[in-house]
Amino acid sequence: MTAQFTVQHTLGERIALSVEGDSRVEVLSYVYRPDPEPYESRKPYAHPVRTLGGRLVSGYRPNDHRWHKGLQMTASHLSEQNFWGGNSYIHGRGYQRIPERVGWMRHDGFPTLDAAGDRVTVAEDLTWINNGGQEWARERRTLTAHSADPVAGSWALDWSIHLTNVRGEPLRFGSPTTAGREMAGYTGLQWRGPRDFTGARVLTPAGVGTDQDTMGAPAAEAPWLALSSAHDDVDAHSTLVFAHAPENLGPGAVHPSHWFVRAEPVPVVAFSWAFFEEFELPPGESFDYRYRVLVADGAWDVPEVERALAGHRW
Repeated sequence: MTAQFTVQHTLGERIALSVEGDSRVEVLSYVYRPDPEPYESRKPYAHPVRTLGGRLVSGYRPNDHRWHKGLQMTASHLSEQNFWGGNSYIHGRGYQRIPERVGWMRHDGFPTLDAAGDRVTVAEDLTWINNGGQEWARERRTLTAHSADPVAGSWALDWSIHLTNVRGEPLRFGSPTTAGREMAGYTGLQWRGPRDFTGARVLTPAGVGTDQDTMGAPAAEAPWLALSSAHDDVDAHSTLVFAHAPENLGPGAVHPSHWFVRAEPVPVVAFSWAFFEEFELPPGESFDYRYRVLVADGAWDVPEVERALAGHRW
């Protein structure tokens, strides 16, 4: 039997989800208030994210990349604007501080907040705005928390995006790699882990590997990957599983996805939708992606990951 979620909404600030077990654990805080620093690309994010055992599995404003904030939707290269945050990669010049390239995402409202006990669904409307104040895209974002299982020690978060171009001309989605930097294809939904996850084990359907083995791997060949690591301070491990919905990998997807993954020097995973090649979204057109993140206590192996994923229908 799955555990129940409780929801606390602090208006104008955040939505917090907790799970009742031996003790009450806040497993997710979704923060939608505007960030104070425009250079970090102000946008909503999920942090802290915790396991059912209370282990922290997200990082916030680390000293190496202040714009990394838990789990957040990003676009590192979008028609010469930066919705990732921080420095922008310019071919031949490297990473440059260009504040006028950094856009942001405005929270417009929550049309749905359905707290149904063992399943919570939050739908959010957002607008993507370039640095000059022009509205470029409308987004309907949906987060669904479900399958909190104290026996398995895990819970699931589904994150979907429906994005529509309202700019009036094509939006070009790319990455540092499409701009000329090899194997730096980060963009899309991005997770930053806590420092405990530095050097984490990387698992895929092919087995245990390294971040370099998996960097740039096509999602069609590896529809999921996981990072597992020991924590500081406590004798415990946690595992994060990142998975694509089946439609992300089929012919209906706007563009093929690849994995961006690092365990060293910092723990980062991104569901990159434009790793090696740009794609365009014409005016008035939309695209959709759905993702799943399993948050688990313990050092899972490949069979455990695959059993857990098979137990959760899309």
